[in-house]
Amino acid sequence: MRALVRGGGPALLWRTALAAALVCGIGLLPWLSRTDPALTVLKARSAEQDPTPEALAAVRAELGLEEGPLPLLARWLVGLTRGDAGRSWISGTDVLPSVAEALGVSLLLMAGALAVAAATAAAVCARTLRLGARRRLGERTAGGSATAVLAALPEFLIAAVLASVIGVRWGWLPALGWYGPQWMVLPSLALGLPAGALLGRMLDDLLPGAFAAPWARAAVGRGIPPRSVAWLALRGCVPGLLPNLGLFVVGLTGGSVAVEQIFDIPGLGRLTLRAALAQDLPVLQTGTLSLVLLAAAAGALARSSARLLLGPALRDGALVSPTAPRRPRHVRSPCCTGRCSPPSSSSACPATRSPCTPEPASRPRLQPTPSAPTRSAGTSWPASRTAPSRPSAPPSR
Repeated sequence: MRALVRGGGPALLWRTALAAALVCGIGLLPWLSRTDPALTVLKARSAEQDPTPEALAAVRAELGLEEGPLPLLARWLVGLTRGDAGRSWISGTDVLPSVAEALGVSLLLMAGALAVAAATAAAVCARTLRLGARRRLGERTAGGSATAVLAALPEFLIAAVLASVIGVRWGWLPALGWYGPQWMVLPSLALGLPAGALLGRMLDDLLPGAFAAPWARAAVGRGIPPRSVAWLALRGCVPGLLPNLGLFVVGLTGGSVAVEQIFDIPGLGRLTLRAALAQDLPVLQTGTLSLVLLAAAAGALARSSARLLLGPALRDGALVSPTAPRRPRHVRSPCCTGRCSPPSSSSACPATRSPCTPEPASRPRLQPTPSAPTRSAGTSWPASRTAPSRPSAPPSR
């Protein structure tokens, strides 16, 4: 309700419409691709069974495919409002329990990936935190090439290397399955290393600006421990990083599809992928809707955390801009008023790129002349001065 009052209603309606369009498009996918869903379902159920017309007709009658895609989609939406997502076309089991179980596995894997990403980001920016807290950022050397390479690697490539080298060749950790905490290490590393490297690189670029703030210099001058200064600088930079963290969580939901398939993890990504290959529409629609809702919840949680960390400053508009304010256009530079020293026709104004001209000389002010002394009543002229005499009349002839 608060989002609707503040103007977030149109954005919420737009996202809801996009999610509904995506789910409806998935429901129409077999007919849009001009493939027979009965044939795909029959092959997924039993690869040895011949697709005879009688077998295909039995599958169409069982699933209600003869009615067309729109009645199937409407029936699924009506059942979803009652908490019933239908039954799987392949196994015949209820969709919601299997999707909920797979979602729990994916959430656990995502938590492990976020822990790895946080540790990687801390390792990337640890040197900047240590130098900035001691006012020694001048010793910070330019680098980050290894971090950039790690951030550019795709998740499925890291997963394949970890599974083949560490899991199969060296045998240090299990590479397939999901039976305990040790089966969680390699998939979490594959998902968390690229995201943590990119987040650490972004945080490492934000920290020098935080340490250059006046409060940081004052804190160091008052003798506050470097650990407290580093923690305050980190707390000031995290709110600007949280929206990007929400995007990374959304990316983890997409990258988990390939990682779960490589490590044979019974998560939501693998369940949705197999449903798409078999054209199991109830499972595919429910899994896709769960992924969309998970991404939306992650983005909303990131924005709420940023508002909570910023506190009343965001509401009152009291945040200091990290960039210098622009010079107003109506204020003229001193160089443009002709005060260049020395003034010459060849010098150019650095602000307007036009030749500087000397300021015209101002007219001298006229000094007021002293008025003639006047005699007041009851006073006499000084002895050194005589009263002004009146001119005498001309002599008569």
